[in-house]
Amino acid sequence: MAIRQLSETLINQIAAGEVIERPASAAKELIENALDAGATRIEIATSGGGKSLLRVSDNGSGMDTLDLELAVRRHCTSKISDTLDDIRTLGFRGEALPSIGSVARLSISSRRRDSAGGNEIAVAGGKITHIRPSAANPGTIVEVRDLFFATPARLKFLKTEKAEAAAITEVVKRMAIAFPGVRFVLSGTDRTTLEFPATGDDHLARMAQILGKDFRDNAIELDAEREGISLTGFTGVPTFNRGNSAHQYAFVNGRPVQDKLILSAIRGAYAETIPSGRYPVAVLSLALDPALVDVNVHPAKSDVRFRDPQLVRGLIIGAIRQALARDGSRAATTGGDGMLRAFRPGYQASPQQPQQPWSAATSPSRPFYQGVGNGFGERPQASFDGLVSPTARSEAPTFSPTPSAPETEAPTRYPLGAARAQIHENYIVAQTDDGLVIVDQHAAHERLVFEAMRKALHSKRLASQVLLIPEIVDLPEEDCDRLMQFSSELGELGLAIERFGPGAIAVRETPAMLGEVDASGLIRQLADEIAEWDTASGLAAKLEYVAATMACHGSVRSGRRLRPEEMNALLRQMEVTPGSGQCNHGRPTFIELKLSDIERLFGRS
Repeated sequence: MAIRQLSETLINQIAAGEVIERPASAAKELIENALDAGATRIEIATSGGGKSLLRVSDNGSGMDTLDLELAVRRHCTSKISDTLDDIRTLGFRGEALPSIGSVARLSISSRRRDSAGGNEIAVAGGKITHIRPSAANPGTIVEVRDLFFATPARLKFLKTEKAEAAAITEVVKRMAIAFPGVRFVLSGTDRTTLEFPATGDDHLARMAQILGKDFRDNAIELDAEREGISLTGFTGVPTFNRGNSAHQYAFVNGRPVQDKLILSAIRGAYAETIPSGRYPVAVLSLALDPALVDVNVHPAKSDVRFRDPQLVRGLIIGAIRQALARDGSRAATTGGDGMLRAFRPGYQASPQQPQQPWSAATSPSRPFYQGVGNGFGERPQASFDGLVSPTARSEAPTFSPTPSAPETEAPTRYPLGAARAQIHENYIVAQTDDGLVIVDQHAAHERLVFEAMRKALHSKRLASQVLLIPEIVDLPEEDCDRLMQFSSELGELGLAIERFGPGAIAVRETPAMLGEVDASGLIRQLADEIAEWDTASGLAAKLEYVAATMACHGSVRSGRRLRPEEMNALLRQMEVTPGSGQCNHGRPTFIELKLSDIERLFGRS
C-alpha cells in the first residue's frame, strides 16, 4: 500500500479527536485563550449542552487581521517560541481553533483596543472564509455552532444535553478558582445564569463562591515550600467531607489539572481521618520552575508529569498533615448546623420513638448532674500516654457532686471547655466561654490511643518476626529492582527483604504487628504500588490500620461512666492531639454550639 500525505482537513479532524472530546473540551480551550489574552471579564453562553451553541466573549487584547488568519491554522501560536521548557501560559500547542473549525462551524470576531474597528473570520468543516470587517468591542468573541456536524459519528458518543452542560459548568468553576481576579458569567437557554464576580486577591472568597459559604468556615490555610516548590491553598477539616472527589481542585503554575499523583497525595494525607467512601474538600496550588514539570503529556493539557514526583507527593502530604495537626481538630460547622436544625421549633421525633411530654411524674428522681460521678462500677488504674486505660478495673469510691461542684472543675477558657455532665454514659457535655461542646467519649479516646500508637510506629524500628524458612517470591526483574530501592524503608517497618537471584525476592522478616501474614501477597502488592506511584506506603497503611483496630478495641467504651477529672483529662488531651476532631473511622468526636446559636433557638437574639 502506497504512503500518501493526508489532507489538511483530515489532519485537523484527527487532532480534534484528541483535543476536542466534548463541548466542555472546546469551552476549556476557548476560556484558556481568553485568559492568556489578559481578559478580566469572560462570558460563556451555551445551548443544547454546548452542542448547538458555545460562545465565549472576553475583553482581552484582541487580534488584528494577521493574527486572525494565523489563529485558525494549525500549530500557529503566540505563546511559545522554540522550547517547551519555559511554558508560562495555559495554551501553547496551537491546535484548538483549527481543530474546532474542522468539526464545527466556527466564527471569530476580534478587535484590538487601539483599532478603529474589528474583523471576523469563519471556518466551517475545515473550510476557511476570507476575513471581513466586523463591528466589535475591544476583545474577542468566539462562536462555535453545530459541534461535530462534520464528524457525525462523534455525536453518538456525547452524553445528554444536561450532562454536557454540567461538564461545561465544572470547567468554568475550575477556571474561576484559578483566576479570582476575573469575572465569569455562564448563561444560555439550557441553564440559569451563573455568575462569579471577581474577588481580586481574596482567593478564599472565590473558593466560597464555588464550594459554598461553609467552606470558608471549615477551611485550613496551606503555605509550604520545599526545594523550590511552593504549595498554597486551603483544605477542609476532616469532618467537612463529601461523597465524591469532585470538590478537590489542583493547579500547577495556575493551570487546572486532574493529576492522579496529587489526588493520591490528598487521599494519603487524610488517611485514617475520614470515613471510607468520603472525600476531603481541598484546593491546592503548586508553583515551581516550568522546567521541572512537563505539561505537554496529553493534548488536553489536564495531565502533567513532575521531574521529581516523590518530592511533590511528600510536600503535599506533609503540608496537609501539618495543617491538620495545627488546626484540624476543630469540629466542622456543618455538625452544629445539623444539630440546630434538629432543635428547631416544631421538630418532631421519629414515629418509632415518640417523645413523652416532661412532667413531675416522668422526670428523673435525681438531679441531672448526678450522672457525672455517682455509683461507678469501675475505676481505671493504669494510664496510656496520659490517658486512662479501660482494661484495669476495681471498685470505685462513691462520688456525690453538689450543685456547686462544677464551679471547681477545669476553667471554661480551654477550647473544649470544662466538663459539666455525662449523658447516656457516652456523651460528655462541656461548657466553653461562648457555648457548649458535646463529646463522644469512645470516639475521642479511640483517636487519642491511635495517635499515640501511630507516633510509636514512626519513632523507632518496628518489631519483626523472623521467618524460620525465608519465603522466596518470584517477580519480574524490574519489580525486584524497584523493591530493593525501598528496602531500607521497608526494613524500618519490620519487613526485611533481599535479592535472591535475578528474578526473585527473599522475605526474611515480617512486621510482628501483622501476625501471620501472606508474605508473597504483600510483596506483590508493594511491587505493584511502587510501579504505579513510586512509593511503598502500602505497608505503613496496613500497620496503621492494625493500630486503628487495636485503638478501637482498647479505648473507653460506650456506657462507661467517667469521673469529672477523667472527663476533663480527656478534653485536655484532645486539645493537644492532632486529628482529635474525628475518630479513626472519620466520624466527628465532638460537636460545638455557640451561645449565640443556643440563644437564637430560644428567641433571645
